[in-house]
Order: sequence, then C-alpha cells, then structure tokens
Amino acid sequence: MTTQAWPSEWLRGVLEVCVLRAVAEAPTYGYAIAADLEAAGLGSIKGGTLYPLLTRFEKAGVIAPEWRTGEGGPARKYYALTDRGRTELAELSARWSEFARTVTDHLAPSPDRGTPAAPPAGRDHPGAPAPAPSRKASS
Repeated sequence: MTTQAWPSEWLRGVLEVCVLRAVAEAPTYGYAIAADLEAAGLGSIKGGTLYPLLTRFEKAGVIAPEWRTGEGGPARKYYALTDRGRTELAELSARWSEFARTVTDHLAPSPDRGTPAAPPAGRDHPGAPAPAPSRKASS
C-alpha cells in the first residue's frame, strides 16, 4: 500500500470497478465502502464522489439498495450487487486487467524501442526548448 496520493485521473478510471468489488463480498454501506477503498491503498474517496456513483449504479440496476436499522444509530442504506452487477464486475475486472498489462508492457524497457530518453540538461522533457543563454554583464 502506498501513502502517496494517486493522480485523480487514474482514480476516475478505476473507481467504478473498485466500488463494485467492494460491494461484491456482502451488502455494505457507503462509509464502509470508502473505508475499504482507503484500506486497499486507493486513498480517501470523498462522499461527493462515491454517493453519485452509487446512485448511478442503483439507477442502472447494478446494485440494489436496502435500508437497515442501526443498533442505536440511524438507519443505513446498504448496497448489494445484483446479477447484472456481478456480470458488470466480471467484465470490468477482465478489461482492467488487460489494460493494466498493456500499460505495464508499454512502460517496460524493450530492446526494440530502447529505453526512454532522459531529457537534456536544463530541459523538463526532450521536446522542451533549450534554456536561454545566460547574459554576461558587459564591461
């Protein structure tokens, strides 16, 4: 597990399949899903991101909600995968695995492609313009 925050673009791409996975084992509620994702190393998922996704899943028939009364607390909305949700999880998991393998293979050094070139000194990346020559004071 990493303590470094992942780029938000990466999390947007993987959040759906990870939330479905979090719900797959047993019916669970939003706070527990967020805690499960954080424990898995995905970082803190805000309610403003998680609950709209759960609502979309619910409307699409991927998860089914159920209100349960709490022990001494307010009722909680639990979510469970539907048959459609299990199919969706299997398909997304397979596609994600294939995508991750493709990216990993692409990033690995290859004798055919060589290793990525290091940027020249003073440049952030190979295509960046050369730094301006320094000005010397004239006498």
